[in-house]
Amino acid sequence: MAKEFGRSLRVAQNLQKELSIILQREIRDPRLSMMVTVSGVEVSRDLAYAKVFVTFLKDQDKDIVKNGLKALKDASGYIRSLLGKAMCLRIIPDLTFFYDNSLVEGIRMSNLVSGVIKNNDVEYHGENVVKDE
Repeated sequence: MAKEFGRSLRVAQNLQKELSIILQREIRDPRLSMMVTVSGVEVSRDLAYAKVFVTFLKDQDKDIVKNGLKALKDASGYIRSLLGKAMCLRIIPDLTFFYDNSLVEGIRMSNLVSGVIKNNDVEYHGENVVKDE
């Protein structure tokens, strides 16, 4: 039976924690003036590569997302050097940043479901409902 909580998962969790601290405190890029949140990290089995999934506070604009990802890509070497100081790993993974739109999609889906329920209520109870005062 395979390990349910292997080393790559533990390293991914530590990377996520350290990356969020680094992005919050150390990175001073004006393109990242909005808040960046690390929503997840996936590490390869050999711990050489890591996919870092990020969200931005004001992520409705495509330019903000594009510029933010470009800034993170440009700063990835510096971020790796800070990770090397913070974590005790023989190899610091090569970081690749991806935009995580699951939060935005979740909100959109929730709004769609709420709209359907609201419309269903109106159809079921009728539009002309008299309220007691």
